[in-house]
Amino acid sequence: MPHQSLDQRIVKFVQSQFKALADPVNAVPMAAYMKTEMPFYGIPKPLRIPVYKTLKKEYAPTSQEEYEACVLALWNLPHREEKYAAIEYAMFFDKFITYKSLSLYERLVREGQWWDFVDPIAIALVGIALKKDRARLEPKMNKWIDDDNMWIRRTAILSQNRHKADTNEEVLFEHCLQRAHEKEFFIRKAIGWALREYSYAAPNAVRKFLDKNQNVLSPLSLKEGAKQLERKAKS
Repeated sequence: MPHQSLDQRIVKFVQSQFKALADPVNAVPMAAYMKTEMPFYGIPKPLRIPVYKTLKKEYAPTSQEEYEACVLALWNLPHREEKYAAIEYAMFFDKFITYKSLSLYERLVREGQWWDFVDPIAIALVGIALKKDRARLEPKMNKWIDDDNMWIRRTAILSQNRHKADTNEEVLFEHCLQRAHEKEFFIRKAIGWALREYSYAAPNAVRKFLDKNQNVLSPLSLKEGAKQLERKAKS
């Protein structure tokens, strides 16, 4: 029997596990909720988690090339849960979440084109790589914020969502203002979300920014951005 590469073995494992767990009845509302024609197996996340744990434990990549090959092998499968597995797999191996993987993550965002794919990529992959190496990745985010692809712009906005006190405030606020004119819901929501996340670490700075730009930011961005500040004021 010919030797199988790691990405081939991963595909075989995930497909066999997911086919065994498939629930065609559940697949219909899952696809409807995501507003997609992409096929679902119909497997809720709690049932997928044991598969992810085995992936992490038994199918770890040993090189950058192997990491990217395994992510793409899962990503290129037809079912949405398989693509979720690709993102989960990418998130497991911190030493490969670096600037070297940015082109891979960019491909996933451009091909994913929906929030359930894009948001974890933006926050847990691009965002972690950015925090590790701002010198290389901040210039990239400064280009992405003006990209023609809305999901790339959303990724740039959300990329500092877990940076807390390490957030580059100047960049965050500048990116929010650069896209404040957009009418696109997913951009307006992202601006508010990013500001809300930063308000946990720097409430005064976010409040000042919201007050100063209340005639520039959309009502949705203002509302989302102020949520935590308002909760804190009431407590």
